[in-house]
Amino acid sequence: MIPSLSTTRPADRPYDPPEGLAELREQRPLSRLSYPDGHVGWLVTSHALVREVLADPRFSVRSELAHMPVPGAPSSNKPAPPGLFGGMDAPEHTRYRRMLTGQFTVRRMRQLTEQIEGTTAEHLDAMETHGGPMDLVEALAQPIPAQVFCELLGVPNADRARLQGHVLDLFRLDSSPEPMAAAYAAVHEFIGGLVAAKRAEPTDDLLSGLTTCDLSDEELVNIGFVLLGAGLDTTANMLALGTFALLSHPDQLAALRADPGIADHAVEELLRYLSIIPFTVRTALEDVELHGEQVKAGETVTVSVPAANRDPAHFADPDTLDLLRPTSGHVAFGHGVHQCLGQQLARVELQVVLPALLTRFPTLRLAVPAEDVPMRTDMLIYGVHKLPVAWEA
Repeated sequence: MIPSLSTTRPADRPYDPPEGLAELREQRPLSRLSYPDGHVGWLVTSHALVREVLADPRFSVRSELAHMPVPGAPSSNKPAPPGLFGGMDAPEHTRYRRMLTGQFTVRRMRQLTEQIEGTTAEHLDAMETHGGPMDLVEALAQPIPAQVFCELLGVPNADRARLQGHVLDLFRLDSSPEPMAAAYAAVHEFIGGLVAAKRAEPTDDLLSGLTTCDLSDEELVNIGFVLLGAGLDTTANMLALGTFALLSHPDQLAALRADPGIADHAVEELLRYLSIIPFTVRTALEDVELHGEQVKAGETVTVSVPAANRDPAHFADPDTLDLLRPTSGHVAFGHGVHQCLGQQLARVELQVVLPALLTRFPTLRLAVPAEDVPMRTDMLIYGVHKLPVAWEA
């Protein structure tokens, strides 16, 4: 029995998975796990088993069935309300997913490339004008995904900073129920006003497009909530933590600077290597035979994304950052029918911003010792709170 799931990364190896996951993956890739609410379920740590669980429809994402493996993680003992499709199985999930898939195709995301390049150039210009040292999180990593995603949804410029603050509050692991509920209510209230505005006067954005579908206001608000929650903080942390990792691996940094054309390979490897989403959960709808064990109906299975993405059975020398390695099959965006809807947008942003940053500032470096960079150990999504950087003028 594993008494609890650790999400704490080694202080001297901030890019590595939490201690103990590698040993579990080697010795007991399917282990019994004790959950904070007293539930006894399972923990999966191997790449093959993670993909097996995520692809099996007998394992449900329904929010009212799930138990969270760490204190403070968002949870609910009620069915997901209309539109909150991330906590639904088929056929409800399928209905919403089909409506949204056309908004997040590779083709449409590629069309956003020019806009992302322009937004990135504006923020790099501001950094150059300001001069270092400065916090890359505040200057670049947070504002670019926020601007891109809010433009996609049609959020007015004046409201973006406030909305992003509320979304960040939703991912805190050390927050009490009251501020969490307040943040949740604030985001819903904001999106509700936005939906009403889009119904009254549609513009050329995703949310306006969805108002033409057969969706209630409640559904639209919850869809907007899902998209904002999934799209803002994740990409921001990949940009900041990815830059931190590159600055700490001079050989890989030099390779990307020398050939920005490898950005697609570099992004996939950073996604695999860093694995900022610590886990996802599924609950067995019936008794399931898995790796020689019987997972009983009603038992929750936690799958460890960092452990799966560092599995030597699938990735050669997985603890080494290698921007040119083949990364096929990584599960940074999940796997199966619930795989991240906005993954192509995240890829485009990372492929544009990271090479542009390194090209504009060829002498970019950390402005503090690596051990002084404050890590997001208090947040569900891993990353850095700040990344002080400097460069030669």
